[in-house]
Amino acid sequence: MNIEIPPGLTELLQEYTVEVLRNRPSDLLGFTADYFARLRDARDQEGGGTRKVVSFDGEPMQTESNGEEEPDHGDEDDDYDFEPALINRYNRRVSVCAEVFNPDEEEEDTEQKIVHPKTDEQRCRLQEACKDILLFKNLDQEQLSQVLDAMFERKVTPQEHVIDQGDDGDNFYVIERGSYDIIVAKDAQSRCVGCYDNHGSFGELALMYNTPRAATIIAATEGALWGLDRVTFRRIILKNNAKKRKTYESFIESVPLLKSLEASERMKIVDVIGEKVYQDGERILSQGDKADCFYIVETGEVKILIKSKSWMCKHLRGCLDPAWTL
Repeated sequence: MNIEIPPGLTELLQEYTVEVLRNRPSDLLGFTADYFARLRDARDQEGGGTRKVVSFDGEPMQTESNGEEEPDHGDEDDDYDFEPALINRYNRRVSVCAEVFNPDEEEEDTEQKIVHPKTDEQRCRLQEACKDILLFKNLDQEQLSQVLDAMFERKVTPQEHVIDQGDDGDNFYVIERGSYDIIVAKDAQSRCVGCYDNHGSFGELALMYNTPRAATIIAATEGALWGLDRVTFRRIILKNNAKKRKTYESFIESVPLLKSLEASERMKIVDVIGEKVYQDGERILSQGDKADCFYIVETGEVKILIKSKSWMCKHLRGCLDPAWTL
């Protein structure tokens, strides 16, 4: 059956979804009815002209980045204040409708690759800062090299706003050094919900899901960051993650231990799983080691050796074929 999507439906639903995520209304049905009623009234008032973009000036999302507190709207009732989207002090555009990005449809990399020249010393510092970044774990060597080439250094001073809640996502940041406070504005008040201390990364959510920054990040000390632009992030990181999901989705379903999980739960495992290659005869883990990893045999065969009470002889107790756990 061939179903044609009506013109404007995608944009309409995207705008609505962003507002729901920003406001998190307790009465979703009431919010939805009020939102579309006001949208229709705004269209009627313009006499059929260009559709007016509307925004409920409410609470932003909880997890990422508008450094300034929201203005006090007074007592709130079931009617939501209806105002245009605000522009923050950095004059960045506030997201209303997210761009469409489907990594499966972009087979060719048509964009020119971005390269920021670096000294050997800078390259070493960058590699050290990025070595434990989860989003980079599954990149091959060529992809990682492109990401490192595209990253740029940013020095920050105390109280400098790195990203602001409600802004568009422009860069992903990796922390080299310094402390950074995570500030979330809610109910016209801002509060610190956490901090980064000399390691970590932030800013990926707005780039991955095309939503406004869900938190403000403020430098508490002098520090240094490495930024990755939006285009490179989406071209390499998102496409690689989509490819990885396709590769591992069916494989994870075949693992006996994981068959009882919901599909969404298996996808969470896919998102954090990393591949490691072992040579024939190489030891994967040793009896008595602290358990810090969960292994799934993708290809090949694994021998299981258990030491006896005398701690001298080893007994071959079995083998694990692909899709079994260790």
